[in-house]
Amino acid sequence: MKRDMQKRIKKIIGVTVCLALVLSCAVPGPSVQAVTSESIREKEREIQKAKEQVSGLKSNLTDVEKLKKELEQSKSDLTAYVQQLDGQLADIQENIAQYNTMITEKEEEIEETARDLDEAQSRQEQQYEAMKKRIQFMYERSDSFYMETLFGSNSIAGIVNRADYIEALSRYDRDKLNEYVETRKYVELCKEELEVEKQLLDEAREAVEREEANVNSLIGEKEAQIVSVSGDIANKEAAIKEYEAMIAQENAEIAALEKAVAEEKARLEAENAQARVYNGGMFAWPCPSYKRISDEYGNRIHPILGTQQFHNGLDMAAPSGSPILAAYDGDVVAAAYSSSMGNYIMIDHGSGLYTIYMHCSALYVSKGQSVSKGQNIAAVGSTGRSTGPHLHFSVRLNGSYTSPWNYLK
Repeated sequence: MKRDMQKRIKKIIGVTVCLALVLSCAVPGPSVQAVTSESIREKEREIQKAKEQVSGLKSNLTDVEKLKKELEQSKSDLTAYVQQLDGQLADIQENIAQYNTMITEKEEEIEETARDLDEAQSRQEQQYEAMKKRIQFMYERSDSFYMETLFGSNSIAGIVNRADYIEALSRYDRDKLNEYVETRKYVELCKEELEVEKQLLDEAREAVEREEANVNSLIGEKEAQIVSVSGDIANKEAAIKEYEAMIAQENAEIAALEKAVAEEKARLEAENAQARVYNGGMFAWPCPSYKRISDEYGNRIHPILGTQQFHNGLDMAAPSGSPILAAYDGDVVAAAYSSSMGNYIMIDHGSGLYTIYMHCSALYVSKGQSVSKGQNIAAVGSTGRSTGPHLHFSVRLNGSYTSPWNYLK
């Protein structure tokens, strides 16, 4: 039994001394909060996902030249051409929205990864400093510490208990070494993830710029085609008739919507239900930050046809994607697409008063939804018969157009 005890003691001392040598080379330290193998695997998964996103960004960009070639076939029919081009614009705008969402998320993730890196580096430094003290203690005391610990007991049972303590202490040192190694690996992974995320952020920003350039290119194509068809002297009379027919169709759509609302209000009155009433308040400016009027309300010389035509709203020049706000509280009676109005919204404010928002690139509300004054309902665009990004804002009262200035001043 005495021989077995001596072997066990020598084994414990040998393991501890070997561990001290390993630690002195690796220069590790104990952790405040240990990094787990699962946290390392999760970090590796995040890096792989970011790398896949980087490679996928370029493949999802719009091939605008290919789109232009496809559009050539429909140029003979301006209405079909406009509808097809607007569909392509909607797809690109959706890409831009997704990229902008990715940019916002990635900026937040970069901040989080930077915090992870700072915490991991702080953990690593604490482990390093604590382990240096441990190594110094082991070096200074050497085998004498263990011998004193073992044989400081007055009984065999005490020696056995102290031998177990020394063995546990050795396991603890090994565990701390493993934790240090994992923390160091986690630090390197955080650095790698930060670099990949920054690369993805840069790629997403470049993708937004390229897609916005694609939007402008397609809008330019549409403008050129509309001007070409409408401005052809030989077809001037036909162009004027087509324009007037387009406006007539537009007015018929709006009148049908007003009729449907009137019928619904009559039904509510028959049931003694409360209908919406306009209280006379002033409108919010529907295109904030952009107050340049590119085309006024009323009779004017049409810029392309060259004849006097009635312009039923205000054209507010603004970049694509700029917010469009509800001018006043009301109920959305239409949020749809028309070949002339493009993506448009019509809001019932009560008492026979309506506002209409045309040529939007995106709609954020739907039919039947109630909106509040100043609520973001859409984005500026150039859909429909439009030759550049702007908001066409119209006001109707009791079935006829009226000057928006009556409600904006």
